[in-house]
Parts: sequence; C-alpha cells; structure tokens
Amino acid sequence: MVTEQEVTASLDAILVPGIKRSLVGLNLVREIAIAGGTVKVSLSAAALDTGVQDWIKAKATDIVAKVPGVSVVEVSFSEAKPKELNKITHVIAVMSGKGGVGKSLVAGLLAVSLRRQGYDVGILDADITGASIPRMFDIKARPSGSDNGLLPVLSRSGIELMSLNLLLPKEEDAVIWRGPLIGKAITQFWEEVLWGKLDYLIVDLPPGTADASLTVMQTIPISGVVIVFTPQNLVEMIVKKAVNMAWKMEKRILGMVENMSYLYVPEIDKKIEVFGKSRAEEMASEARTRLLGRIPIDPELAKLCDEGKIERYSSDIVTSLGVALFETAPAGKND
Repeated sequence: MVTEQEVTASLDAILVPGIKRSLVGLNLVREIAIAGGTVKVSLSAAALDTGVQDWIKAKATDIVAKVPGVSVVEVSFSEAKPKELNKITHVIAVMSGKGGVGKSLVAGLLAVSLRRQGYDVGILDADITGASIPRMFDIKARPSGSDNGLLPVLSRSGIELMSLNLLLPKEEDAVIWRGPLIGKAITQFWEEVLWGKLDYLIVDLPPGTADASLTVMQTIPISGVVIVFTPQNLVEMIVKKAVNMAWKMEKRILGMVENMSYLYVPEIDKKIEVFGKSRAEEMASEARTRLLGRIPIDPELAKLCDEGKIERYSSDIVTSLGVALFETAPAGKND
C-alpha cells in the first residue's frame, strides 16, 4: 500500500528551479491524498511563475508515478502567500549601535557555522542602503519569482540569501530612500520571500537604533539578538544603546561578539590588542548575556570576504560561534 511518507520522500527529491531547494524544503507540499493506487498532490504556487509550475507538475507526476503501488497521479496548484508557508524556528537579529564593527561579517560567519552543522539557514540582509552580504558570498544572480513572491538565492553551501543589492541593476547603485521605504522593503523581504522551512534565519541589521532596526523588532518575530562590538571606548558607549533598545523592545540578547579583538602574530606566538584591551567579558556581563566569541583581525578572512569566499574560511572561531549560538537558542531540524 502506498504511504504518504513514500510520496513525500519522492517529492523531496525535486529541486525547485531558481533556488535548488526541494518542494518539501520550501514547504510547497500542501496535501497528499491517497486512495488505492491514485495519488493526488496539492502544491502551493507561491513565488512560482507559470513556466516553473508546469515543469514541477510534469516532474512530480513522473517521480510519484514511480513509487511502488501508484497507478494514477494528479498534481494541482493552489495560491498562497509566502508568509503563510514560511516555517522558521529561530530568527536571529545581528545588530550594533555603530557602523563599521562587523555586523555583516558576524552574520555571515554565524550562517556559515550553522550551515556546517547541518542546519537549514537563511540570511535576510536588512541593511538596505549598505548591503554587503551578496559580495561576501559572491552572489550575483537575480532572485526569481512571480507576482506574489520572490525566491531567495542559494549560496554555494546552501544558505538562502535575500538582499536589495540582488535587485539593483548594478551593485554599486545608491539606494537613496527615506525611512518608510526602507521599512517597507524589510517587511517585504520577510513577508513576500519564500524562505520555506528554516532552522535559523539571520537578519543583518544596519547601524543604529532608528527606523530599520525598529521595523525589524516590531514586524518580524525575533527570537533573539546578537550584539557586535569592537574594543574601543567610543564603540562601547554606543553599543550600550543597542543593548538598551533590545531590552526596551523586550527582545532577548542571545550573546555578544567582539570583532577585531586582537591580531595574532604566529612568528612570535603573541596576540596584540590593536584597538585596546578587550573588555568582552565585562561587556557581556553588563548586558546580562554570554560572550559568543572574540573574532581576531585576520587578513585571510578579509581576503576571502573581498573575493566572495567567506564560506571557505576555516577557523575555530567559525565553529565556536555557531555552537555557542546553538547552545543559547537550540533548534531541532525543521522537518
């Protein structure tokens, strides 16, 4: 007798064109009805244009028909909005009160670390006017989709990405928008992008505590916040503003990351604190949270980011960041 599990497993092998994630991974399988040898499969058409729908229908019909015991296959599509299908276990916002401290770097490294642990991960680039995530991952492809939604772009290691830079004619084009437009774009990236099933969605916030950060905190169900800072007294004062914002918005601070913490010189086996003595543990204590890690100044990391190869970076810090975040906000596999 044909089982729903067998049919689902066959559909899980079908990768959606334009993103290369499965129908099951994108949560597009809405219903499977089995009566004898007849199998009826209902799929969502969210973010899929008619050409992609036709291809999926033919592919699903063919692959389900090969399941032992199946004699008739009927595949249909129903309309749904992406936000109705998205199933995300944890949404993690990466923020700081000041620019230039490495929020995008930390967001990228967190995503890479979690992906290496086998989790389904996405990055929502909410830094609308200063997007850098696509460059770090060497993503140039434009997102595909339909009138009712967009599909994110997949990185080499399988991280879903969405950024306004991917929608611009040229990545260096300036986005000269006022706050309401920026807020609307962030909301659309949350509601109109088909993220599907994810264990973690990392939201890379712009600097400061104004419109964009407020939109994220009020519109998106944030599981928690990761605060990024560097070891300078000026940064310390401004970062406390981000901590206070998280508290006032009643968002949990999952941990803090000190970036550019030191420079390691292997020839003399010494760590040089270029920007002053680290106060990482003290900062985390004052914020009543844990220190997730201290990222050193690493020329190799900078080079890989410039080349769009952040996913190739190999360091204990990458592993420790993801492990520490998982210990704070654990997520089971989103099946």
